[in-house]
Amino acid sequence: MTTNDQKVVMMGLGYIGLPTAALIASKKIPVHGVDVNKDVVNTINKGEIHIVEPDLDGLVKNCVERGYLIADTQPCEADVYLIAVPTPFKGDYEPDISYVLKATEMLCPKLKEGDLVILESTSPVGTTEKMAEFIWSKRPELKGALYLAYCPERVLPGNVIYELEHNDRVIGGLDKVSTQHAIAFYRQFVKGKLHKTNARTAEMCKLVENSSRDNSIAFANELSMICDTAGINVWELIDLANRHPRVNILSPGTGVGGHCIAVDPWFIVSDFPEEAKIIRQSREINNYKTEWALEKIRSSAFKFQAENGRLPKIACMGLAFKPDIDDLRESPALKLVSELLTADEFEILPVEPNIKHFQGIDLYPYAQAMEEADIIVFLVGHREFFDLDVEDKIVLNFCGVTKVVKEYIQ
Repeated sequence: MTTNDQKVVMMGLGYIGLPTAALIASKKIPVHGVDVNKDVVNTINKGEIHIVEPDLDGLVKNCVERGYLIADTQPCEADVYLIAVPTPFKGDYEPDISYVLKATEMLCPKLKEGDLVILESTSPVGTTEKMAEFIWSKRPELKGALYLAYCPERVLPGNVIYELEHNDRVIGGLDKVSTQHAIAFYRQFVKGKLHKTNARTAEMCKLVENSSRDNSIAFANELSMICDTAGINVWELIDLANRHPRVNILSPGTGVGGHCIAVDPWFIVSDFPEEAKIIRQSREINNYKTEWALEKIRSSAFKFQAENGRLPKIACMGLAFKPDIDDLRESPALKLVSELLTADEFEILPVEPNIKHFQGIDLYPYAQAMEEADIIVFLVGHREFFDLDVEDKIVLNFCGVTKVVKEYIQ
């Protein structure tokens, strides 16, 4: 089937679904995007976007105006169906694939013989098989007549469009012919290498990639807490240690956020609790770092109160889960600030330059917050923060953005 007669349905138009849909549509492949949020649908159909991602606005606008991308709340009949919906956890870090199954249920009436169904959502091992079993339960006549595969994204927010097109992809079908069909589909818009495997290995590959990164961040975060006790500047230490040709320590932060690194390792821990000891420990360290930072802020605030006879104003700089994006999913900075606001112990000035409003939280321009605050807390390393003047302020630096750090790192 050529790009001229192939139609694609994208289930989910979030941080991965929308950029992927737009990239496919830019290759003159008609894409029918589906999202349960009517505001998202209306925004996209106006040629606009509801998320912050460089270069995405122009791409979406062009694809919508040329008629290759349309958004809806319901799927239509197509030839290829992609599922890119959330897979959060519930309870005691148990994976929740209900969104995947709901999206699959919406597709079932539209499926026909020869269709290709690809799951892109980060999922526990075996989810593609469960998706297939769900389809067979609804449409038993299609068993053996569809192609089903798993292909996880591996992109960096802030550079999604480029990486969707140029990064290698791991593609695993439920059988070899499904893998071949999925490979042929992705070759139309991916310039990176396409690596063949089976669905279970592809699912585990995504989880392992993010668990590995979580382990590395946990080392840096644990090191930062050790250095705090030892009276050592962790930023200088890491810079010196990284001069070793085979050492590459990451930068510590407030914790770990995002839908991938903060979530995916728990999928492995949930399925393999006896074996996944290091993976579990890394998750616990990175979660603890957020609580540790919260206590450092409280201690600093109470010390200020004791010395000045009044409660301080605290500027909390950054709410996103990483620098220079608007993504708040699983953000440790947001969790920390929310706890401070709920406790109502101090006057908190939340700052997030990449968003305008967030669920009842009054956000402050960073210049105003810097001027009014007694204590400046750097939670996220947004580019706007790097050259701010922090003289005569109490500074808690959890992400290495101040001039003090830059003096060490030359």
